[in-house]
Amino acid sequence: MSLEDEIKQIGLGLGLNKIAISRADSFPEHAALKNWLDKGFHGSMSWMERGASKRMNPKEVMPGAKSVLTCALNYNTDYPYSVDQKESGRGWISRYAWGEDYHQVMVEMLEQLVQKIRHLVAPACRQAGGTICQFYVDTGPVMERVFAKNSGLGWIGKNTCIIDKKLGSWLFLGAILTDLELKPDPIVMDHCGICTACIAACPTQAITKPHRIDARRCISYLTIEHKGEIEPELAHKMGNHLFGCDICQDVCPWNRKAPKTSLRAFQPREGFFNPRLDDFEEKVTQDYPKGFKNSPLKRAKKEGLLRNMDIAKRK
Repeated sequence: MSLEDEIKQIGLGLGLNKIAISRADSFPEHAALKNWLDKGFHGSMSWMERGASKRMNPKEVMPGAKSVLTCALNYNTDYPYSVDQKESGRGWISRYAWGEDYHQVMVEMLEQLVQKIRHLVAPACRQAGGTICQFYVDTGPVMERVFAKNSGLGWIGKNTCIIDKKLGSWLFLGAILTDLELKPDPIVMDHCGICTACIAACPTQAITKPHRIDARRCISYLTIEHKGEIEPELAHKMGNHLFGCDICQDVCPWNRKAPKTSLRAFQPREGFFNPRLDDFEEKVTQDYPKGFKNSPLKRAKKEGLLRNMDIAKRK
């Protein structure tokens, strides 16, 4: 068995759903970031500008990096999609935020994988001072989706999500930069074809053209990252979304048969799946932040959740 296959087998044994390898290089998708930022599509997410240079060149993140291991973890729990839940008086929380903070869950897996990689290659690397690995789960200046695409883990869909033919797009991504010289996996072709279901379904027309999102119009951005008042035109189109949005993934044909995860960490907390608006407002008002420990919802803060609640209750 090759070193690459051994690493993948270990990762799958730790609970990851797929691992693919790319070079630690800059790719065309990295260059597209500058154009996206120049157009202001990142809205108030100024941290994306500050780290732009590193995001576009992994060698600035880790000078000795030669390969990138992109890891995927399925979070698709066995509950209905938002487009199938139409009961009045209820709100929607994005599927990824129903359970525990995915950063913590996946970081633990990547920490274990890195330890096992170092143990696996230790004899060959002892004289060189050991194997160097740095890993990120959506928290550092690394564009995981770009490496996922260029490693063949999946293709970038028109909604900008990574899609795998078997797993769909309900995937958390993590990246391990390493100084190991690993054989890259072949890139997979784009299988979106002529489908534009995600573009047509977006309530705020945030997908301005295939593979490009204006975050300033995206419901996920508006309910999580945007602070203060939301433009009336956009607020009117937000529907019952309290935190995040799943619509562009809900309607994707590749998610019709997407597998379900049994990980307890991603199962809905009580009152987080399609909650009654009055009940959830009471929970936020009386039980924040204690009742939201280790929840992704803390990203929006109490004020943001109550603002989103107010908009949803007007519908």
